[in-house]
Amino acid sequence: MNLSRKPRPQLSLGPAAPDLALGRMHEATGPSAVIFAALAAGRLTGPILWARPAWEGGALNPEGLAPLFDPTRLVVASCPRPLDILWTAEEALRSGAVQMVVAETAEPPALTPLRRLQLAAEAGGANTKRPPLGLILPPRAGTAGAVESRWRCRPSPAWASGQPARWRFERSYGKSGPPLVWETGVSDTIQRRAA
Repeated sequence: MNLSRKPRPQLSLGPAAPDLALGRMHEATGPSAVIFAALAAGRLTGPILWARPAWEGGALNPEGLAPLFDPTRLVVASCPRPLDILWTAEEALRSGAVQMVVAETAEPPALTPLRRLQLAAEAGGANTKRPPLGLILPPRAGTAGAVESRWRCRPSPAWASGQPARWRFERSYGKSGPPLVWETGVSDTIQRRAA
């Protein structure tokens, strides 16, 4: 009996960058977590649903995201309650109607809601043969092991020295590989989009 699993589809984040498993949930925290989500969105071509808290005063800036991905593909769901963010993300993942779901949560989700999101991402991929990417952006890293990978995102020290915008992404946990560090900049992204 062959017990080997079929390899999961992956999203390449670019040269020298790690891949993200599609049909799975990933977590990104830190001051550059929105950039991490935007970089992943820029590697996809379909619609993106971004569920965020309605009670927070800030908003996504489409013009600021434009160098990283086409913001006309973005649908923002302003959710009135914390549970609505998770429900919206789960339903969008399960439907298979979007290629990526970003959930800005007020707290790191517990194991049960994360597991529900994981199952929804798998179901959405099974329905469409195009698994969605799920990304949670909590204010701090969670502890539940139901995520595929956990990232800490921040500006690169090179940016502080007057260089063009750069970011540092550290994978502290990953089911598909060991911890790693990846740096990229806005100039790398703009060159990729132009090619």
